[in-house]
Amino acid sequence: MTMVTNETVNNWVREMAEMTKPDEVVWIDGSDEQLEEIKKVALKTGEMIALNEEKLPGCLYYRTNPKDVARDEKRTLICTRKEEDAGPTNHWMAPVEMYAKLRKLFDGSMKGRVMYAIPFSMGVVGTDFAKYGVELTDSIYVVLSMAIMTRVGQPIIDKLNAGADFTKCLHSKAQVNEKEKYIVHFPEDNTIWSINSAYGGNVLLGKKCLALRIGSFLGRKEGWMAEHMLILKIEAPNGEKHYVCGAFPSACGKTNLAMLTPPDYFKKMGYKIQTVGDDISWLRVGDDGRLYAVNPENGFFGVAPGTNEKSNPNALKTTRKNTIFTNVARNLDDNTVWWEKLDKNPPENGEDWLGNPWNGKTSTEKGAHPNSRFTAPAENCPTIADEFFTGEGVPIDAIVFGGRRAKAEPLVYQSKSWDHGVFVGSAMTSETTAAAKGQVGVVRHDPMAMIPFCGYNMSDYFQHWIDMGKKMSDPPKIFHVNWFRTDEKDEFIWPGFGDNLRVLLWMLARCKGEADAVETPLGYEPRPEDIDTTDLDLDAEDLKKLLAIDKETWQDEIKGIEEFYSQFDKLPDEINEAFDALKKGVEAL
Repeated sequence: MTMVTNETVNNWVREMAEMTKPDEVVWIDGSDEQLEEIKKVALKTGEMIALNEEKLPGCLYYRTNPKDVARDEKRTLICTRKEEDAGPTNHWMAPVEMYAKLRKLFDGSMKGRVMYAIPFSMGVVGTDFAKYGVELTDSIYVVLSMAIMTRVGQPIIDKLNAGADFTKCLHSKAQVNEKEKYIVHFPEDNTIWSINSAYGGNVLLGKKCLALRIGSFLGRKEGWMAEHMLILKIEAPNGEKHYVCGAFPSACGKTNLAMLTPPDYFKKMGYKIQTVGDDISWLRVGDDGRLYAVNPENGFFGVAPGTNEKSNPNALKTTRKNTIFTNVARNLDDNTVWWEKLDKNPPENGEDWLGNPWNGKTSTEKGAHPNSRFTAPAENCPTIADEFFTGEGVPIDAIVFGGRRAKAEPLVYQSKSWDHGVFVGSAMTSETTAAAKGQVGVVRHDPMAMIPFCGYNMSDYFQHWIDMGKKMSDPPKIFHVNWFRTDEKDEFIWPGFGDNLRVLLWMLARCKGEADAVETPLGYEPRPEDIDTTDLDLDAEDLKKLLAIDKETWQDEIKGIEEFYSQFDKLPDEINEAFDALKKGVEAL
């Protein structure tokens, strides 16, 4: 392996090693041979468990501390020199104070351990979209997961040696002490430090930390966008290809939509769906005035519970080899994994996610943690698109915002313009899930699904969206969806999953000017007859319910939006104008 010759990189690694005091520093070259040797160490120490080699070849099982099972937003900070640059939706501390606090925690945190230096790329190496980083860690789980989630090894070392900028990422699991856990971003230094956690969302620093928090900061500075969005490719029977980006808070069906399986009716017609990305999009304006997106990741970090042959067969197939399963249940009879809603055959001789003996037939306790995960290579996905591997970017026809709302939001509506769409995204709400620490089922505002991930002041982020719209001669159309509306019995009205394609096809028809719509205070809605319900057990009355806008409910929503907006010193004029129009429209209902 060619050594790192870039002295800026080497000096930083030496400085971090002097602080953390590991016994040894090992550079990761990304080779199968090296990763296999490292895996053996993790199996020997018990940090990880090898699963059934015949049924789950190359797969590993990993368990976190019971108090370290999700992203910890209260312990995630954006440290800019000025507090207003971080904004009211982020936790902030002055960089000089935070560095001092963290240095004490990192001091000697790797004694008796190996420091692994992981050179990685977000995006295909050498493309305009690519960003490089080096993560230093004392966790083998991080090494093996980063080798799945990012591009790791020699091509990145070559870029570093040629003088490429890089994000400095330091992680130590230290004592996995929840009271001293911090995930800290220093955007102005292009630096991320994470300590006292071993859960993926807090420690795989290429993912949410670089790709979104630091990425959004860099995007604003450099004129592009880093977004919490899937990228879906839809191929029509006539061969026309369209690309859709979608922003949804965690556990709101984003991965399911990214790997959607068309209903038989559409499959027989010749519709094909492919996956470009399931979680993060980096977007730039092309020379033709259109918006282009890439998925900067190299793998999927998906929520396991609820993933099954019906909800997401493609995700399930993706996990069948070279995957790391975290905090799921384990079947001791055949050394495989299980989680809630995988199937109706939980193991009788099993271990739950805490490692306790567990009989899924009789236990009232869950076998898998609600936020248990799989970390799987994207290349495993049966629907992965060729465009994923080029990393050059695909032209986006539509952007979809969506959250989990039982009553307020209709099934789908289209914004009246790009600027109005920015307002729609800024007012997004969702009911909370287990993906983040805290109470489940609470309605919270989550603009563009970015509230936990925006690396700077969110009012400036909204302005950046407005400014990006001005750079486009042919911007994507913006839509809002809600797959989760319920009836009087609190049962979902819309079937969801593959049938969401029916709504996407109306959107694409709108993009091409080929579908009708009705103007409402929220935007343009389809008429019930505009959604193709062939072979669907759903009548016109159900669709009316799904598309209904209730005046009283929306008066309450408006109060919630006002309260959310009140924390910002300034908002773009375009957002204020769209909000005023919504208020008038709702009052006129």
